[in-house]
Amino acid sequence: MAASISQIGTVPQLLAGGIAGAFSKTCTAPLARLTILFQVQGMHSDISSMSKPSIWREAARIVNEEGLRAFWKGNLVTIAHRLPYSAVNFYSYEQYKRILRSIPGLDGQRRNAHGDIFVHFVGGGLAGITAASATYPLDLVRTRLAAQRNAIYYQGIRHALHTICRDEGFFGLYKGLGATLLGVGPSIAISFSVYESLRSSWHSQR
Repeated sequence: MAASISQIGTVPQLLAGGIAGAFSKTCTAPLARLTILFQVQGMHSDISSMSKPSIWREAARIVNEEGLRAFWKGNLVTIAHRLPYSAVNFYSYEQYKRILRSIPGLDGQRRNAHGDIFVHFVGGGLAGITAASATYPLDLVRTRLAAQRNAIYYQGIRHALHTICRDEGFFGLYKGLGATLLGVGPSIAISFSVYESLRSSWHSQR
């Protein structure tokens, strides 16, 4: 079984991971949209009307005023974002590891446990930053679509991208990127470091 798993190619792994991520995001989309609506409460008149915030009250309002499908506003762009994000994150992590291990002292002949941790941490952080930067416009569009209530400003992914570029300029697609990277970099760095450490520990005990 383990041998058959190890023979699975990179593309199938990426597809499997992307599909799994897309499915999980679709299942939790209603909660994600409620979270966004509460986060932006008070920014706009139609959202600031949410007095005495309650998850159940807001969920009932969405069903009554917008319909059940409104819980999945922005989910299509979430799926569109998830696949390239996973691919870029995985691929760039492998490339950054290769580059870092070409540095004297971190190469295969002389590397040690501390060097491995450094490679995994830095490589993971750089991979997270690269993936987040490459796919950030889709993440921004997802948030704005999900934040809409009765007043519909963006009609879809393409319309949102076009409108943001027209009204805010090209760099409007990257609003908030800096703050996002400050969180994504360390988060992915820790994630890859823990993953690699656990995998190495598991293999050493076999």
